[in-house]
Amino acid sequence: MIEMKQMNANHVGQVAALEKVCFADPWSEASIAGELGNPLSLWLVAMEQDAVLGYVGSQSVLGEGDMMNLAVTPAFRRQGIAEKLVLALCSALLEKNVRSLTLEVRASNQPAKALYEKLGFSQVGKRPNYYRNPREDALILRKEL
Repeated sequence: MIEMKQMNANHVGQVAALEKVCFADPWSEASIAGELGNPLSLWLVAMEQDAVLGYVGSQSVLGEGDMMNLAVTPAFRRQGIAEKLVLALCSALLEKNVRSLTLEVRASNQPAKALYEKLGFSQVGKRPNYYRNPREDALILRKEL
């Protein structure tokens, strides 16, 4: 059974390894570990026994959240894990009086865009050439919680 939990120090190595698998510009293990001590941050992991299958990271300021990272182990994609992570994040942020959530997504990432649309996010802007490797625009999506 997959459980959503708040990330702790025991999860950092697996999250960093998954970053390297999923992203061209991955966060370092030290950067991820640094989020644990940041009072503005909330990171959740999708766990099956001792294995991190996915994670989502966010920071919040003055009632507004920014979803920074979302990834699922390739072998476990298309099983609803990303959706459960985003929903769990939204719920946890609401408990912290966060009222909106914003994120950037690659303009070409159709599966992610479809998920975010399903979850009620809508495009509010665009960041030209936001991503590297390859260079690409980011769409800015937002949802009121």
